[in-house]
Amino acid sequence: MNVKEEPMQQVKKISLAQKINILRASVMGANDGILSVAAIVIGVAGARTSSFAILISGLAGMLAGTVSMAMGEYVSVNSQKDAQKAAIQTQATALEANYDAEYQFVEQKYIEQGISVSLAQKATAEMMTGDALATVVRERYGFEINDFTNPYAAALASMISFPLGSILPLVAITLLPKTFNIGGTFIAVAIALLITGYLAARLGNADPKRGMLRNFVSGVITMLVTFLMGYFVGL
Repeated sequence: MNVKEEPMQQVKKISLAQKINILRASVMGANDGILSVAAIVIGVAGARTSSFAILISGLAGMLAGTVSMAMGEYVSVNSQKDAQKAAIQTQATALEANYDAEYQFVEQKYIEQGISVSLAQKATAEMMTGDALATVVRERYGFEINDFTNPYAAALASMISFPLGSILPLVAITLLPKTFNIGGTFIAVAIALLITGYLAARLGNADPKRGMLRNFVSGVITMLVTFLMGYFVGL
């Protein structure tokens, strides 16, 4: 019974990890869409250009960012996948060359984690007998040998989420009264960045407050810099 349950649990964990990676790509894509396009439209608006010019610049930024994010995510995930495959091959070779050394590494790793010596020895024997390669890769590199994120899914997630995030600053800068469009966009984007900062932190099991603050501060600085650049250019 235990033998059958373990693979099923492993599949569920792998599936969950892949879903989290796709969600991460979606959240980061939306976050970049919000901030990138906001920085563009606020900078152009700061130069006191026409509403049409602001809209066109924002749409151009949305299109460029969508393609860039999708391609960047595709390349990034593939690079990570290649590195993981290389690590698996390295450990496969190491197991063939010196199985005892790898066995001792796993046992020592369990002991360093606070497991008693007798229990660590038993756990190591069971894990290495079951799947030595998966065990060593997990303990040395911290990932499962079948836990690969689909680069196409990650690219698609970014390609969809970036323009969705871009809609907020575009709508705000276009529809708000001209006397308040820059300030209103600034406030709307700042609130959105707090939300995406929270979501990103939760997905990464990090401190939400720290993630929100970091995202908020970096976004505010970015918008201020582009606004000031546009303002001085427009003088």
